[in-house]
Amino acid sequence: MKLLITTRADNRIPDWVALTHPLLKEYAAKVGADFQVIDYVTDCDVGDGRWHYRIMKHYELHEEYDRILHIDTDTLIMPSCPNLFEVVDPDEIGTCCEDKGPRQHARLQSIYLAQQKFGAIGWNREYINTGVFVTSKEHREIYTKINGEYWTDWGSDDVHIGYLIKKNGFEINDLGYKFNHMTMFSQDWNGGPSRFDSHIIHYAGVGLFEDAKAQGIDNKLDQAKLDYQRVYG
Repeated sequence: MKLLITTRADNRIPDWVALTHPLLKEYAAKVGADFQVIDYVTDCDVGDGRWHYRIMKHYELHEEYDRILHIDTDTLIMPSCPNLFEVVDPDEIGTCCEDKGPRQHARLQSIYLAQQKFGAIGWNREYINTGVFVTSKEHREIYTKINGEYWTDWGSDDVHIGYLIKKNGFEINDLGYKFNHMTMFSQDWNGGPSRFDSHIIHYAGVGLFEDAKAQGIDNKLDQAKLDYQRVYG
């Protein structure tokens, strides 16, 4: 079985590449997977879609690779991270769902709006995040346009791919925040767990955790560098 780990990056973010790609490569070697940076120019020129829709390259890559794990470049993999290809069954799509806590209403609104645009499919929960995302060859149809279009409103690829997962009837394995620990999951509604007890920290969006803000850190790259020093020394 051929395995691949991908990440989205280009020469605009050299500091992130220098910080996290060595860890991604090390993890790929650990789980027996190839590693590839997806840096091509997409044909979506609207908002974050320019970069986020690079993940659609998986449609072609699944011709060669049986299973692909995508991990965003703005993440920090902990030494504790198990083999996600073993955690997620081949017939499942592994992801972390965001329609929880204070983000639930906004995420459900995006689910509703996508169906207003592309057609009702009975999608009413499981808003995915492709920052950590596992698929198999059988799922490659989720990496295609919908009626020749991309979803270009808020949420871009998360909404687009989430719609196609539901439309195709694929099963989601919600891995939970321990495999994609964004700032929302450190908040009080979730019991305020430490990101350092998770397997992957994801500095999505603003990406600043409250303890870092208290130390005067005002950007997520500095936040990630500090966390890296704490974990890897």
